[in-house]
Amino acid sequence: MTKQYKITVNGKTYDVSVEEIKPVASNKAVSTIVNTAASSPKPAPAPAPKASAPAAVPIDENAVSVKAPMPGTIVSFNVAVGDKVSEGQVVAILEAMKMENEIVSPASGEIKSIHVEKGSSVVEGQVILQIK
Repeated sequence: MTKQYKITVNGKTYDVSVEEIKPVASNKAVSTIVNTAASSPKPAPAPAPKASAPAAVPIDENAVSVKAPMPGTIVSFNVAVGDKVSEGQVVAILEAMKMENEIVSPASGEIKSIHVEKGSSVVEGQVILQIK
């Protein structure tokens, strides 16, 4: 059985056909015990405490920001906070579309802060690190 749908993505409308390949049949039997004298309600387990997220490092408007040139995943950093870098030095590797791209320093200075973790996804224009 084929069903027709109209889907709008970013303002552009597409006509799509979806075909059901295998109908799903449910042969499961469900049984529930109701009003038993021996059962007593159990207290709900206490929720596990959430791990506190690391505090976000604020963006310093006076520092030089190194931004992601495209969406991707940070594979590695070649620098750490406090390292001295020179203009054109590779500071990070960004994987996008199965290619590793070198992110270079636009200026010389000291790494002031790193705003993303290794392995995290970034969007185009997102600040990766700052140099002062």
